[in-house]
Amino acid sequence: MSHQKTDTYLGNINVKRDGVTHNFTQHELQEYARCMNDPSYFASNYCKIISLDQGLVPFQLYDYQEKMFQTFTDNRFTIVLACRQSGKSVSSVAYLLWFAIFNPEKTVAILANKGATAGEMLQRITLMLENLPFFLQPGCRALNKRSIDFSNNSRIISAATSGSSIRGLSINLLYLDEFAFVERAGEFYASTYPVISSGKDTKVIITSTANGIGNVYHKIWEGAVQGVNEYTPFRVDWWDVPGRDEEWKNQTIKNTSQLQFDQEFGNTFFGTGDTLINADTLLKLKAVPASRTLEDNSLLVYQDTIKGHDYVMTVDVSKGRGQDFSTFNVIDISERPFKQVAVYRNNIISPILFPNIIYKYAKVYNDAYVVIEANDQGAVVCNGLYYDFEYENMHIESAIKSNALGIEMNRKVKRLGCSAIKDILETNKINIVDENTIMEISTFVAKGQSYEASEGNHDDLMMNLVMFGYFATSNYFGDLTNINLKEMMFKTRMKEIEDDVVPFGFTDDGLEDTERDLGLGQPWAIEYASDI
Repeated sequence: MSHQKTDTYLGNINVKRDGVTHNFTQHELQEYARCMNDPSYFASNYCKIISLDQGLVPFQLYDYQEKMFQTFTDNRFTIVLACRQSGKSVSSVAYLLWFAIFNPEKTVAILANKGATAGEMLQRITLMLENLPFFLQPGCRALNKRSIDFSNNSRIISAATSGSSIRGLSINLLYLDEFAFVERAGEFYASTYPVISSGKDTKVIITSTANGIGNVYHKIWEGAVQGVNEYTPFRVDWWDVPGRDEEWKNQTIKNTSQLQFDQEFGNTFFGTGDTLINADTLLKLKAVPASRTLEDNSLLVYQDTIKGHDYVMTVDVSKGRGQDFSTFNVIDISERPFKQVAVYRNNIISPILFPNIIYKYAKVYNDAYVVIEANDQGAVVCNGLYYDFEYENMHIESAIKSNALGIEMNRKVKRLGCSAIKDILETNKINIVDENTIMEISTFVAKGQSYEASEGNHDDLMMNLVMFGYFATSNYFGDLTNINLKEMMFKTRMKEIEDDVVPFGFTDDGLEDTERDLGLGQPWAIEYASDI
């Protein structure tokens, strides 16, 4: 249908300008009403998209896309986990256009990892708008690369995700695209949530493919699935998309890899590429419910004490100020694979009181061998356990220093501990079942020349495992288990490891290049290998 040039927006013959009146036919009134009440009908009958093979074509919704629209309509907060190339983004922008057209005086915000990506989504909306008949268009006051202002006082804006993206705006519908890939998403969401939660009817739609464990998107998704937050989960799997069958799956895996398929099409969450532990191992880690909880839910018990079994308890100490956690892991080393049997995690317990908890459960687990990180507040806990409770079955790092209880975590110790626990986990020598521990394993990533928790996550439980890895390379551990882990782990690079790390019985005296040999007093040369 042709239109008068005076009816169009700035010469764009496909967009109705502000102030143009339209005399509806009876059919148009019926269609308008039907579109207003049914976003799926609006999208499939009046929206057009660009097809790679056919160019501009009508948007034919799949069944799951219609269900997605209904989910958007029925819920204030929706989070979508969708495989790649499922049409989640184009579905979402069609819904956003519908929302702005048929809901006057609303502001829709499109936020993406990059401003250019958000702008591209707005261009998709513009394309849909340009191909709508004039009787459905509300009229346009302003249209540019970053926003569209309609005559019904609704508008659609696009921007990159940042703390200031929507500051000062009243948002009625917030759309977050590929939110799992947004950098500093925690900061953004913390600054944004007060804006979106202030209105009683504000909608939030989050869509993404899976991208690692522990980020804000993953936490919201898991919370939605478990029913512990406000979000309604909606999942699109590869088999939901017409034309994708087992043959397609097998061919895709042949052209890529099983791991890549699981990540991009299998909606599988696992650690990012820079995690200490490889993705294959992360995929195999499965949490199980605790058999019971103690100490105000701070202690999770997965297996009770078995008579005659040997246990190792590794301890990490915080200041007890509500930030980092004081933790311990109890590991049964009497069977293969080793078993995680109990986990303690509390961020308010004082270092002065922590020895009481450690002593109590070390005794429960057959006088477990206790290995404590002695840095900072850890020294307080070491002394409290050893001197106040007279608990002697604990690790003493050095026979040279008189007060060398526990392990002083330094660069060399951490390096060997990381290397050891990496081997232990990746060769299935230990069974980890605690959800928080698995989360920390999956978010323990490379930072500079070391490893630590990724942004917004913790690594206290992971450091328990790093200490266990370090202890597992000791001669005493070999005596307890009849396992020479060093020999098993490093047959091909034993000298590199021995040259890289100070052995048990030696402590760092501040010298970077030499260490004193116990008993002989001879300098021991160290050539540091590349970091793990």
